[in-house]
Amino acid sequence: MQFNEKWMTAALELAEKALANGEVPVGCIFVRDGAIVAKGRNDVNRTRNATRHAEMVAVDEILAADPGDKFDDIVVVVTVEPCIMCACALHDLGVASVVYGCANDRFGGCGSVMDVAAVHRKPVNVVGGVFAVEAMRLLKTFYMGVNPNAPPEKVKTRKKPISEV
Repeated sequence: MQFNEKWMTAALELAEKALANGEVPVGCIFVRDGAIVAKGRNDVNRTRNATRHAEMVAVDEILAADPGDKFDDIVVVVTVEPCIMCACALHDLGVASVVYGCANDRFGGCGSVMDVAAVHRKPVNVVGGVFAVEAMRLLKTFYMGVNPNAPPEKVKTRKKPISEV
């Protein structure tokens, strides 16, 4: 797999847009033959739909254009390790590779919490840590604030400060 840094830069720009819109800052692009063919950013808060992760938004963009499209030549570039739900979906679609920025230590499906490919016994090329510092900076910025869409019972009080970004 040939990787171009401009792809992660594009995904980070989408994550910044998500952050500006009050979403968890995750951006994702799908690349085929060196060209970006789909984009997504988290859209959970606006839609009030917990499945509107950046990866799923990009999947829907491709399927809206061609419901019969295949994914076996797609390189997924995402700023944060896909959660277990997204990793399962990407695996089931048969993507060629997943490149992510920072690890997802709470919900990661590409090895941090669970290795979806190992469970399915079908390997997927996964590369992590690409622009991880930049991706983590965006997450820290988001989590230093309070999610205005969180139900009152879910708003957590901070026990210790998050380190400076």
